[in-house]
Amino acid sequence: MPAIKKNMRYGHPEGHTDVCFAESGNFLVTCGSDGDIRIWESLDDDDPKSISIGEKAYSFALKNGKVVTAASNNAIQLHTFPDGEPDGILTRFTTNANHVVFNNDGTKIAAGSGDFLVKVLQVEDSSQQKTFRGHGAPVLSVSFDPKDIYIASASCDGSVRIWKITDQTCEAVLPLLEKCNDVFSAKSICRLAWQTKSGKFLAIPVGKTVHLYERDSLKNSCTLSDDFITQPVNIVAWSPCAQYLVAGSVDGCIVAWNVATKGAILIKHEKGYTICGLAWHPHMSQVAYTDNEGNLGLLEDVCQGEGKQPSAKISSSDTKDYDELFDGDGDDEDFLNGDMIGHEGAINDEDDDNFTALTGRQRNRGALFDDDDNSSDVPSLKPTGNENPEVEDDQTSSVQNFTSVASVKSSYNGPMPTLQQKPFQSGSTPVHLMHRFMVWNSVGVIRCYNDEQDNAIDVEFHDTSIHHAIHLTNTLNHTLADVSQEAVLLACESTEELASKLQCLHFSSWDTSKEWIVDMPKGENIQAICLGQGWVACATNALLLRIFSVGGVQKEMLSLFGPVVCMAGHGDQLIVVYQRGMGFDGDQCLGVQLLEMGKKKKQVLHGDPLPLSRKSYLSWLGFTAEGTPCYMDSEGIVRLLNRSLGDTWIPVCNTREHCKGKSDHYWVVGIHENPQQLRCIPCKGSRFPPTLPRPAVAVLPFNLPYCQITTEKGQMEEQYWRSQIFTNHLDYLSKHGYECDENVKSEAQKMQQELLMKMFALSCKLEREFRCMELAEFMTQPVMSLAIKYASRSKRLILAQRLSEMAQEKAAELASAEQQDDAEDEDFRRRLNAGYSRTATEWGDSRAKPVKQDQCEENNEEEEEEEEETEQEEALESNTSATNPFNKSAKSPDISKSGAILSSNQGRVNPFKVSASQKSPAIAGSSSRSTSILDNMGKFSRKPSSSGSPSTTKTDSLVIKPLAPKAKPRQGQATLFQSVQAKPAAKKTEEKITVPTPPKAAADITENKKPKTGFQLWLDENRQSILSENSMLEESEIIKEGMSRFRMLAPEERMLWTEKAKGDPSGEDGADAKKRKRQEQENLASNGCHQENTDSIVAAAKKHKPVGQSANNKLSAFAFKKD
Repeated sequence: MPAIKKNMRYGHPEGHTDVCFAESGNFLVTCGSDGDIRIWESLDDDDPKSISIGEKAYSFALKNGKVVTAASNNAIQLHTFPDGEPDGILTRFTTNANHVVFNNDGTKIAAGSGDFLVKVLQVEDSSQQKTFRGHGAPVLSVSFDPKDIYIASASCDGSVRIWKITDQTCEAVLPLLEKCNDVFSAKSICRLAWQTKSGKFLAIPVGKTVHLYERDSLKNSCTLSDDFITQPVNIVAWSPCAQYLVAGSVDGCIVAWNVATKGAILIKHEKGYTICGLAWHPHMSQVAYTDNEGNLGLLEDVCQGEGKQPSAKISSSDTKDYDELFDGDGDDEDFLNGDMIGHEGAINDEDDDNFTALTGRQRNRGALFDDDDNSSDVPSLKPTGNENPEVEDDQTSSVQNFTSVASVKSSYNGPMPTLQQKPFQSGSTPVHLMHRFMVWNSVGVIRCYNDEQDNAIDVEFHDTSIHHAIHLTNTLNHTLADVSQEAVLLACESTEELASKLQCLHFSSWDTSKEWIVDMPKGENIQAICLGQGWVACATNALLLRIFSVGGVQKEMLSLFGPVVCMAGHGDQLIVVYQRGMGFDGDQCLGVQLLEMGKKKKQVLHGDPLPLSRKSYLSWLGFTAEGTPCYMDSEGIVRLLNRSLGDTWIPVCNTREHCKGKSDHYWVVGIHENPQQLRCIPCKGSRFPPTLPRPAVAVLPFNLPYCQITTEKGQMEEQYWRSQIFTNHLDYLSKHGYECDENVKSEAQKMQQELLMKMFALSCKLEREFRCMELAEFMTQPVMSLAIKYASRSKRLILAQRLSEMAQEKAAELASAEQQDDAEDEDFRRRLNAGYSRTATEWGDSRAKPVKQDQCEENNEEEEEEEEETEQEEALESNTSATNPFNKSAKSPDISKSGAILSSNQGRVNPFKVSASQKSPAIAGSSSRSTSILDNMGKFSRKPSSSGSPSTTKTDSLVIKPLAPKAKPRQGQATLFQSVQAKPAAKKTEEKITVPTPPKAAADITENKKPKTGFQLWLDENRQSILSENSMLEESEIIKEGMSRFRMLAPEERMLWTEKAKGDPSGEDGADAKKRKRQEQENLASNGCHQENTDSIVAAAKKHKPVGQSANNKLSAFAFKKD
């Protein structure tokens, strides 16, 4: 029967790894470069016992309950087995010992070291030792003759020496190996071996072959080779029956020969790593092997030893392990081989009784471990001996048949099926542990203790205000658990007497009954559970997902597409991962469903494939604290659901990058999007933490795997898109009725726009103008205006021209979208009012209030706000908004100078509306695409217009106007196009030093003007002195500098400026005073005015002149000039 290769597992960190079986065969023992010896009960043991012997372990041997080790401290040490207690140091070398072995009866050990010496000494009396000198380079390996007459050693000097133990003489020198100066530079470690029992042959790895030297003549009797081996052979090992020899090569090939017939079985390492350890099971036809990456593997049914056959108990145990490994599915190694038809039938429980082997006899699973001796159709390497031990002809035929089958097997290189992942609870440690975590999440921790003294469950909450700690007696043997802020959920498997149960402790209930239990139907086992807000769910092996209310009411039930793997809940969301089918070549084939369990139930993900790393499996599944689904695979890759890109998955962190060693891992316990934190527990040399001592939680940052992350461009791109992804949850939560902090979103948008501007500047320096246009697509209008200024200042006129065109197109798109939304709203209102009943509703009311009512509300709101606001806040608000027309939060009355801003009787302000003296964006974009905003500055300054002028009325048809809702006071927004008109108008006023007759709309807006503060008056008089010191200051910087200087004034002087501001006539806020002011201005304009009155009015106009003049001068500096 062909050998069965089980999936390899991690054993030690990268480096040389050795392996052997205990004499009883009950344990696998390994040592590695981490300096530990690990004792495994089986290949599936997730919690092996470790014995630390030093910094590094190079070799070890096990015999008679003692373990002898060669570690990096240059000593040969002895430990007890399996306790691991130190039992003394046998000897020391001047350098590291490379190999150590026991003799046949365990009374002596032999060791070879890097100081060219070989030592043989007694275990009980280490003073009786013998030293063998003669090698001219470090010793690679040693081997005892089973009869304790000879000892063989291989060295880096290229020779194999055979020594006589009694007189310490060299009997033969065989120059077979390649020379090298160190063990690490040797192509092969040349682990030679004497034939067990008789010691008739000495097997020596030589290149790609194995030479067999006879004991008596010390001549090469035969050579074992195969074309399957393409790299040098590294190690050989004889079977306990002494009839079979297994060899491992540097390229990961394992070959098992029958020495008598030269028949071979060929096995290839799944990743092609170097085989550095081989060991035969003392009683069964199993071979354990290790590679130089620290992995441990097992081959079954290679052959059967000459010793006693496996008992029924052993077969039963192995069958159970086999079932647990494959979960009722086909064998992953021989799934496609025709000679394994009988094997598949033996694996399937349901087909056991009906399957008949090719020999005509019924077969059961015992055939997997005990070959049928009379079956010639199923070849075997086991020597025939059950029925007729004296006849050996059957051996030859059996081996010949096996050789032909093995050659057919080795010719198939297609994909192999992968073992399906078993169900697990996210945030839990393996079930077989006596002390384990049943769950660890953002709410609390549930521990389970199952030992001789106690079988209990402890529930601990991170926030004790939710509930105090809970201690439960685990009478039902619960293995699954989950905890939320409402309840604790437990589940157990069924037994012969009891059904599988779901138990809920609803501690947040207001009544006295806080516990309920539900029994599953007969034969149905719970495999995964989770808690949500007001509901609980469990998935069973019947491919059913059962949903209950948190109080115990049975609700919806649905069928899953495949066996469940994991499940998690958060709020109204439920995510389920299940098996979609059979994966191949180590890859899992998983599917995911995402359900929303709220009032409007819907399915978001409809069984889509779950992306995983190559040859990995799912290790954690859950939600962020904000409710975004996420998971981590066994390779440490954390992925997050990107709702903005069609509900796709994006990797956001690689925890392996933060691990110090290859054997270290991170165990996730929670994820936060704001702040961006991955909360996890570091595990040294393991995938999960122990319960004691209490593990410490670490916080890891997120990092998207973008290209060229070491460059400035790559870093800014990664930061921008990471900020975008981790703010998507704000839109999702707001759509579902949750209150969100607008400051968080505004801060994120601010950071994103800053990154865009930095990338824009970097692209300008690199002369990547097309890339600048691509970045401008993501910019808002205020940032785009800054980009235009930067491009003009950098003398990139073509780029500035294209950016201005893009700004006009964006403004047109936004205006048309707003108009369409308002039109749809108006249509809805018309349909609502259409009918016989004219009942007044809030939808049927007019959106625009009367002008007088609006003006009254505006005056009242202004008076209330003026009383609340401080002097400095008013100054900063008015001056900053006048300087930065793109600031969306500007609330200054100075904006009323722009003729493009609508008055209160014209509806709300359109932030992207084009003034009457300019073409609409759509017409301007089609007729003259080359017209720039900066080019039109002079044109606009020569033709100022107001919203109430006749010229505006004539050209209103060219402007895209929105509907007229209620106008909010002091919330006008100046856009890129409005600012170009407002500031040249102020310049013209300064040149003529005359006050034009204000139109009606301007008079209305003038009523809303605030009185000047003492700081404003002081700033108007000292502005020129500040600019004289630094003429390049922006308006906001001038205000900040003025504030700092104003604070440095004496309190009496500041009080004087405040009193002066209170006595200013501009501070009158009564209606009569405003009317008298308008009448005075009209009389002065019509009658010519007295010179003194004219000077006072001009002085009042100059109070606003410096702001407009400063901003206008700075913008006009970037205007396009032909010269």
